[in-house]
Amino acid sequence: MSTSPVRFIDADFVEEGGSQVVKAQQRLREWILAGDLPSGARIAELALVDRLGMSRTPIRSALMHLSQEGLLASLPGGGYAVRTFSEREVADAIELRGTLEGLAARLAAERGVRAGLLNQARECLNQIDWVLRDSALDDETFSAYVALNGKFHKQLSEMADSAVLAREIERASSLPFASASGFVGVHIKDHHARDTLVIAQHQHRQVLDAIERREAGRAEALMREHSRIARQNMQVALRDPAASGTPGVQLIRPS
Repeated sequence: MSTSPVRFIDADFVEEGGSQVVKAQQRLREWILAGDLPSGARIAELALVDRLGMSRTPIRSALMHLSQEGLLASLPGGGYAVRTFSEREVADAIELRGTLEGLAARLAAERGVRAGLLNQARECLNQIDWVLRDSALDDETFSAYVALNGKFHKQLSEMADSAVLAREIERASSLPFASASGFVGVHIKDHHARDTLVIAQHQHRQVLDAIERREAGRAEALMREHSRIARQNMQVALRDPAASGTPGVQLIRPS
């Protein structure tokens, strides 16, 4: 039985269209966070067609996705504008992530974690220790820390063995500025940078120790306390947005 060539054409078209949406979404997100599309600015689709070199269809899909992420606001008459955020909104998003990650730590401690996943988390923390071995950070080591920090938080999420909770943590972490490394950049030019990250790393090890010892309440409390570092970093960023090193911080209105 032969396969209709139309099916191949349709599949290629869908794949190409999806790729265009992803490219448009990534580029628009970069422009928003870099301030190239300023807060409050109305998004003109036709201008984006010329600037991105794409048709309106993938651009509209990308705008819809960015609206779902929270970076864009739907306008009453149609279309979108770049959102601004209050300090409270961002703090609430960080608090939500911390609460969910605390629950994940509690469930992990209560249910127990397989040895392989614990070993992977320990190895990740060993790599973070190696990154933080020098007294100062450069761009390369800082980028490595951000990647490993995100990896460890994802591993903690997996330890709860709950697809529902993992999905909600991922959703909360995707809110603007709410990720585990959302405000880590405020320390890149600070001579106290390493000290702050060492404190965070110490908390990582305490949480992992509590989970391994099956101390559920302690694990949850430690993880929620850990999220408060992000709130402190946000306040640092808002005091000097230009020097904060945090993409998109200009979208936050200080309270």
